[in-house]
Amino acid sequence: KNEEGAIMPIITKISTQKRKGRYNIFIDNEYAFSVSERTLAEKRLLKGTELSTEDIKEIKKAESDSHAIQLAMSYLSYQPRSVYEILEYLNKHEISQDASQAAVQNLIKLNYLNDNNFARLFIKNNLRVGKDGPRAVDRKLKQKGLAADVIQEALYEIEDEEWIDAGLRLVHSLIHQVGKLSYKDIKQKALTKLRAHGFDQELGELVIEKLDLENDEDEQIEALKRQGSKAWRRYRRDEDFKRKQKVKRYLFQHGFSSSEIDSFLNGEVVDLEEIDEY
Repeated sequence: KNEEGAIMPIITKISTQKRKGRYNIFIDNEYAFSVSERTLAEKRLLKGTELSTEDIKEIKKAESDSHAIQLAMSYLSYQPRSVYEILEYLNKHEISQDASQAAVQNLIKLNYLNDNNFARLFIKNNLRVGKDGPRAVDRKLKQKGLAADVIQEALYEIEDEEWIDAGLRLVHSLIHQVGKLSYKDIKQKALTKLRAHGFDQELGELVIEKLDLENDEDEQIEALKRQGSKAWRRYRRDEDFKRKQKVKRYLFQHGFSSSEIDSFLNGEVVDLEEIDEY
């Protein structure tokens, strides 16, 4: 009984669930709620224990908070997460806002959650194995719910030169285009790709410089031969003047100089009649 003499709810039965470490609590011979082994021990829940309405509320809150932390810790065990990601994950698992916030605050105190560290780690990982530039990293971190000032502070710590390896990983395959495309065309393709992945013009130029596309004359001539022959065959149905104009425009768009184009159309690079034969 409580102080007013009213009969208080009493635990009449505690049974184990199939799920390890979980227990069913029966109050006044009816199922009331389930708890973890930890809550069972901390709240000293035993058969015959009287519980006030406030006691039951506290137990349910403790259980909810405990479940939220367990879920969050499990999610964190796979890889680092931002505060926003944890909250979103808990929300998907129908954890209350109060329990979610309590779990996050608890994890922050334990230093398992720290958006500043998360930003630095995310950036360092990209620099080590990724292919994104600063702007793309900034965008991805914003999608993970990080504050703009947290992102900028982490990005500010990185020197321009540190982005070069990520850029090289992104455009490295273009080296195979040497001898097939003009250097101007390869550089333009590289810059376009770098911009699409968050590198600005200045950083892009730094990456291309390190790509080491030496202006080898033989390879440039080979590229002119390949692209010129391709265009010459493409426009074979056009009469001669129109055909040459189209080829000239095609080669110019692919980064070849006027003198290189003239040398091709004059038959100095490859015999144009030979191209028409196959």
